[in-house]
Amino acid sequence: MTRAAVDQAPESVVAIAAAVRTGAISAVAVARRALARIAALDPPVNAVTRTLAARALAEAAAVDARIGAGRDPGPLAGVPYGVKDLFDVAGQPTTAGAGMRRDAPPAAADAEAIRRLAAAGAVLVATLNMDEYAYGFATDNAAWGLTRNPHDRTRLSGGSSGGSAAAVAAGMLPFSLGSDTNGSIRVPASLCGLYGLKPTHGALPMAGVFPFVASFDDIGPFATSLDDLAMVHGVLAGEATPPAAMPAVALLGGWFVADIVPDLAAALAAIGEALGGIPTVELPQVAAARSAAFLMTAAEGGARHLPELRRRALAFDPATRDRLIAGAALPAAAWFDAQRFREGFRARCLDLLAAHPVLIAPATGCPAPMIADPVVQLDGRPSPARASLGRYTQPISFVGLPALSVPLRRAGRLPIGVQLIAAPGREAQLYAVARRLEGLGLVGFGPPPQVSGT
Repeated sequence: MTRAAVDQAPESVVAIAAAVRTGAISAVAVARRALARIAALDPPVNAVTRTLAARALAEAAAVDARIGAGRDPGPLAGVPYGVKDLFDVAGQPTTAGAGMRRDAPPAAADAEAIRRLAAAGAVLVATLNMDEYAYGFATDNAAWGLTRNPHDRTRLSGGSSGGSAAAVAAGMLPFSLGSDTNGSIRVPASLCGLYGLKPTHGALPMAGVFPFVASFDDIGPFATSLDDLAMVHGVLAGEATPPAAMPAVALLGGWFVADIVPDLAAALAAIGEALGGIPTVELPQVAAARSAAFLMTAAEGGARHLPELRRRALAFDPATRDRLIAGAALPAAAWFDAQRFREGFRARCLDLLAAHPVLIAPATGCPAPMIADPVVQLDGRPSPARASLGRYTQPISFVGLPALSVPLRRAGRLPIGVQLIAAPGREAQLYAVARRLEGLGLVGFGPPPQVSGT
């Protein structure tokens, strides 16, 4: 693989699949190039925990063989991708980002999402870094290290799917899969300047995905374009998302704009003006919703890991262990109280969405925090980024709503994204609004500086 081939601008999902299907390039050549790009681009970023060269080349050869035999190779023919290291990959331990699981028994079969992608012709190339057990927004991992933001390697990539976002933003892979419990797709998508989808809760297959909080866990893709994201989403969902007319839209105010940086406030105002002067609305009791989401996350996560905490607590990442122990100590009554509150809050969200089918809000309130000073400002005071970057995403996943993070166009500035929020099952409306914003020149991916040359 020549240096020129490695340095070539990353190709899109749609372009790679079309080139492979028509024989313009072989799937094996695409897989080799992806492996070479990871080798060249990953060391300063640290997004990849494991490359799967033998598997990737075998899957790619199978795609080429299907094409050679005149059979349909699938809509994602030869497209390389990676998965957050909590998806089961046959023959590999599913670490969920935990050093204590390095020697876990290998998975007997692929996760259902990987199986669907393979059936569509996609080629799995790598597993990707994450916060231990998906508990955090930093992708700062005691066992696999910290994943750096490709746009500025002195800054966080976000988490817990930070490796999935950084690998795509850096141009190693055209798409990846992550998981989102409280914002773990939308936060790194915002900080790395990508499109990232958290679907309606339960809409995409969770079989073979290491669980964190069953009440909120979902999987979803990262990509550099809406077309790419929609293609992958369609394969995962089992059907393409149908086009939708542009729905009525509103900006979320109050809690959702209280702590945002000034240029994000200006960008939201510009969106409102470009869409014809849309209204600003508020959700009641958002702070209580975020607190309830924190409580349920801690309680379910702590209960899940309690046997291992009792057996070998010191094997956990210290940044994760204390939070899980605290969650395990919560009384069951607190979880039931939070669940009851969730039902009422969901009803209020749905009432608002009945009047304004898509809501626009920040995905994060600021660009990526510095690694040396990992804090965000909340109520005028510094707060740890690892726990606080989900301020605007947590209340949305708390009630299972679909949300699409889209990157604002910010030439020469660090990325930041806004999330588009709809009622359950209304992902098509999210795409409609995102395409409108894209057509207005307000959102879109901007590649980072060349990460391998500095």
